[in-house]
Amino acid sequence: MYDPNQRVILLVEDNADDELMTLRAFRKSNIHNPVVVVRDGAEALDYLFRQGRHSDRDPDIRPQVILLDLHLPRIDGLEVLRRIRAHEQTRTLPVVILTSSKEERDLVEGYQLGVNSFVHKPVDVTAFFEAVKQLGMYWLVLNELPTPRRSM
Repeated sequence: MYDPNQRVILLVEDNADDELMTLRAFRKSNIHNPVVVVRDGAEALDYLFRQGRHSDRDPDIRPQVILLDLHLPRIDGLEVLRRIRAHEQTRTLPVVILTSSKEERDLVEGYQLGVNSFVHKPVDVTAFFEAVKQLGMYWLVLNELPTPRRSM
């Protein structure tokens, strides 16, 4: 499906409009990395841990960055983050909370659970595109990840 050397973005987003805007922002910013979109927390965990419909995912293809919404069906974003950080195979994956939540407790808990960055989704389309562009440039171009352990 994807080249294992390509830097995959995992977008965990249940809002179709926000998904579309994020994908457009990547294209407009000339970020052409593969984007895997999952629409709830349970599917995000299935993808990351190669379970359910993602059980045949190539273990060599891991996300370069996870863009994680907080208010998700089935399993919320903070619980997804908690499980990512609890597992040795996913603990070092960069996770950016990209949310419309302005709740201080979400911000605090996100950092307590080990999020790498917390970004409020700008309401303004131009500001949203710029935020996604900056996220993409940093996490896909500048940031370096450790070599993954083989058993993911």
